[in-house]
Amino acid sequence: QLQLVESGGGLVQPGGSLRLSCAASGFTLDYYAIGWFRQAPGKEREGVSCISSTSGSTNYADSVKGRFTISRDNAKNTVYLQMNSLKPEDTAIYYCAAEPLSVCALSRSEYDYWGQGTQVTVSS
Repeated sequence: QLQLVESGGGLVQPGGSLRLSCAASGFTLDYYAIGWFRQAPGKEREGVSCISSTSGSTNYADSVKGRFTISRDNAKNTVYLQMNSLKPEDTAIYYCAAEPLSVCALSRSEYDYWGQGTQVTVSS
């Protein structure tokens, strides 16, 4: 059974950092594009970052460019999202998603497999 489990969320002060993990089980991440999405209260779920399966190319939303970094460790079957210089507006539930695509996308409609999410709260 294909499963994605996010971890690493929490409460952090503005300017702080967190690293989110997305661990996969039941399938091998090597052949899947992985996306990170977030949803704040009362807002639509939006794409944050993604990483392609074959090339490892990455893509970022403008709002997080230069602050967030996505990476993958195929040996651990895990994808990470390093988040630096966090802002209150980064507060949301963060989800990872997977799809057997060669090139990743920041559109939620491209992904069929989703984790349950991890809460990130940026507040002083």
